[in-house]
Amino acid sequence: MKKTILTALAAGLMFISGLKAQTIQEGMNHLYADRFKSATAVFEKLLATNPNNIEAIYWLGQTYFDMDDNAKARQLYDKALATNGSAPLILVGLGHADLLDNKTNDARQKFESALTAATTNAKKGPDPVVLTAVGRANVDAKSGDFNYAIEKLKLAAEKADRNTETLLQLGNAFRKARPGEGGGEAFQTYKKALDIDPSFAVASLRLALLFESQKNWDLVLEYLNDAIKRDARFAPAYYELFYYYFFRAKFSDAEQQLNKYIANSDEDIQHEHLYAQLCWANKDFNCATTRAEKVVAAMGEKTKPKVLKLLADAYFQKSDYTNAKKYMDWFLRREKKEEQTSGDYKLLADILSKSGGTPDEIYNVYIKGAELDSVLTSKIDFLKKGAEAFKAAGDRIREGDLRSEIIKLKGDKSGQRDYFDAGLAYYQGNNLDKSDLMFDTYIQKWPEETYGWQMKFQIARLKDTTMEKGLAVPFATRYLEVLEKDTAKNKKSILSTAGYLAQYYANIAKDKVKAVEYLKKMLVFDPTNEAILNNIKQLEKMPAARPATGSTGGAAPKSTSPTPAPKAATGKTTTTKAKAKTTAAKTAAVKK
Repeated sequence: MKKTILTALAAGLMFISGLKAQTIQEGMNHLYADRFKSATAVFEKLLATNPNNIEAIYWLGQTYFDMDDNAKARQLYDKALATNGSAPLILVGLGHADLLDNKTNDARQKFESALTAATTNAKKGPDPVVLTAVGRANVDAKSGDFNYAIEKLKLAAEKADRNTETLLQLGNAFRKARPGEGGGEAFQTYKKALDIDPSFAVASLRLALLFESQKNWDLVLEYLNDAIKRDARFAPAYYELFYYYFFRAKFSDAEQQLNKYIANSDEDIQHEHLYAQLCWANKDFNCATTRAEKVVAAMGEKTKPKVLKLLADAYFQKSDYTNAKKYMDWFLRREKKEEQTSGDYKLLADILSKSGGTPDEIYNVYIKGAELDSVLTSKIDFLKKGAEAFKAAGDRIREGDLRSEIIKLKGDKSGQRDYFDAGLAYYQGNNLDKSDLMFDTYIQKWPEETYGWQMKFQIARLKDTTMEKGLAVPFATRYLEVLEKDTAKNKKSILSTAGYLAQYYANIAKDKVKAVEYLKKMLVFDPTNEAILNNIKQLEKMPAARPATGSTGGAAPKSTSPTPAPKAATGKTTTTKAKAKTTAAKTAAVKK
């Protein structure tokens, strides 16, 4: 059960008085303040005196819920039901347990049975005590029906309009049933509770949390301090103040509030985890691990997942990757699947990258982490982090694979940058086939952009290093056409691309006319270049010849492009891998 602040039914509503009322209220005051051990001791003392004290049984079970021991609460209520028949409050307690176990139909049946049993007068309707307990159960559980809670709590408030517990739970129900809309009704309800009982500090806390959801930090701080003024021992307000200052990196103030929280709480080993967080935030990772390890030593397998995650991260920061992996694996075993986040898997991926995890393992971690996000933009952002991590590690293929996953997620909304980055990653990882396919799509979608044609040209050159197959020619031709739409901007690229085509037609295709055509394109940008002029003269003097097929004979014109001519133009060849490195270096400046 998620940690919540629980409050007592008013003593008047319980129809009890004297020492019994004071004792019940004493236990509830401890419960208000998260002093669960103290509350348990009070209720157990009451039950030692009277084992059939229904109110004490009910609130002891509620204390177990707040201590995350739902099974113990159910066991308590089952035993009480066997000895006390269909006591309405006990039935509501069991319905509460059902809701926490997501048994919503069973819970509703128990609630309705309890309300029927609590109706002694048809005109007056159900007992407001039971109505309030039903509303409270539905507000507390994630699977609760918040509108059903409002219905029952409103009815209870009509019958007992000065009961602060009913008003508190009604305010909570408004907030949960209508997030962003029920704030006004919740505010009025909490304020009414404070008007009735000025010492009701939990209502001030709820007001602080109401304004926290609106990010109105001035009022958050105001109402947290107000709660302490109403009850100087109200530990939950100090707890919230600790985190208020913690998240603002005011660690000295945070530590002061933490010490006050501990002073007003029951002794609890979990306090060491709170101190470990302070140590972690101050980058004192030795302190963080020492403090958190104390919790593990005391709790063993019952250690809360958040402690295990802190240890995993702290050990990672200390470069102790063995312990980091140990605690991260333990955290993922203990944390509920629905509570795990993509951030958890980012930490796991980082740890694996340092502790011998294989690239496939790390890749699968990013895929699984992305699946945890229900928001598309969050999935994409997470995969981008993975792609950048693989890029930094030099694994360009898996970088490209993750960028391909991003394209799948975006679908028709994928942009030029998405395709370009994926294609370039594959290209620089020397997976030319995957790169080729990515830029096939690019040129189909954006045929007038230079980048796609440039990369198709470069890929084809690497696949045909000797030029003999002419694979790069159609892409070079189209690339040149697009470049020529802005000659001032693309002068260098025009010169190098035209130079490549001139070499191909002179050296491979034996088509001097086409070779001269491309040399003259170069001459436009460099009219006094002696090498270009001499190559044109040499070619024009040569007798016309039928284009050769698969021949490498004939003299190639001297390279006049701003970058070195491909080695294939001189009849030499290089391996594709070596060529990839050379070309990648030449195209490193290619930017989208």
